[in-house]
Amino acid sequence: MKNFSEMNLDPALVEALKRVNFITATDVQDQVIPVALHGTDVIVRAKTGTGKTAAFLIPIIQSRQTSSSTEAIIIVPTRELALQIYEFAAKLLPRREGITVVYGGASINVQISALRRRPRIVVGTPGRIIDLVERGALHLEGIRFLVLDEADTMLDMGFIEDVEFIMSKTPHAKQTMLFSATMPERIRGVARSHMRNASFISVGSEEELVVTKIKHYYASSDNFLKFATLLAYIKQNNPKKAIVFVQTQYAADAIHQALKEQGIHAILLHGGLSQAKREYSLREFRKGAQLLIATNVAARGIDISGISDIINFDCPEDPHVYVHRVGRSARMNADGKAFTIVSNNERGLIRDIEDVTNIRMEQIRLDTAKFAHIRAFKRQSMGQGRDGFRGGRGGFRGGGGGYRGSSDSRDYGGHPGRKRWEHGRR
Repeated sequence: MKNFSEMNLDPALVEALKRVNFITATDVQDQVIPVALHGTDVIVRAKTGTGKTAAFLIPIIQSRQTSSSTEAIIIVPTRELALQIYEFAAKLLPRREGITVVYGGASINVQISALRRRPRIVVGTPGRIIDLVERGALHLEGIRFLVLDEADTMLDMGFIEDVEFIMSKTPHAKQTMLFSATMPERIRGVARSHMRNASFISVGSEEELVVTKIKHYYASSDNFLKFATLLAYIKQNNPKKAIVFVQTQYAADAIHQALKEQGIHAILLHGGLSQAKREYSLREFRKGAQLLIATNVAARGIDISGISDIINFDCPEDPHVYVHRVGRSARMNADGKAFTIVSNNERGLIRDIEDVTNIRMEQIRLDTAKFAHIRAFKRQSMGQGRDGFRGGRGGFRGGGGGYRGSSDSRDYGGHPGRKRWEHGRR
């Protein structure tokens, strides 16, 4: 791997990279940057946490031109990822060059004011970008670079049509860079329709994309003992820093409160929290909180180093969701563990994950007896079904199933004026 000083970059950019301790390029940076610097469209398949942000920002900054219009637009699925990219880019850009971040849930008037200054780079979520384009506040006619980051996440969240709408408003003669951990056919279709002679770069094999450095475990549990199983895992393994994934905001609230009552330092993150509370949660987790209790959508795009364990309180039904979740551990070649709690009627989900991802999950047995009396949920709360977790229409996954019907999906840049976001789904 090369040092950035060997890539024929602007000396000022190399110095800026040094200030943030970027000396040696990661695999994805080493492979992508030279190709992107030639102006070639690139499709990059690489797992989360490999250094993709620098891989697209460095070519954009290096190739700057004197212009009074916005030259680059970076489209991401979540506000957290947008803010992370914004903060990193601001450290690399000369002060005279502007960057603005736009996302739903924040004042659109403030964002319009920022856009009037014609920032060179705009980072944002699809719904808010469309709002600003349709209001005439964001002008795309001068775009020279378009980046889609976490493209498969945007597909999962239902944003791809919005993304294609934005792409259709940009000039044909631009450089497009698409980054995705997986390459489903819908993403390939976007690439075929909107990219020109793109170079495909794959960092790591398909097997490595599901993080083979992670050790994968699961435990079977009766539904009413799932919280006891979680406590047993935490007490027996004492994870240094873990994300606990749950399916709904209600479940996140309940588990967070129950963990606090057990004296466990846990932080809460979901789309029902205000932006200020969400940012506070991430700061506290980075500073040293042991556990982050998060919904699937809320945690997408989060880039936090040092995650030792991923805990799936609710086993994901889609193996690709499992890949996204566990990819938040074992960042930058570190080791990590993934632990999944499955109810007795969900054992087939473990087989599905193993078959699709080509991994093997080891079953472990935990001593839940001492925690069996502790409950996180009131059995009849929120109209839950018989088992209190995945019951009928009122259950955690009832009534249309999954996070896409929750307020999380509406809270992540979905365009409120487009009918498919009226209730989180088409």
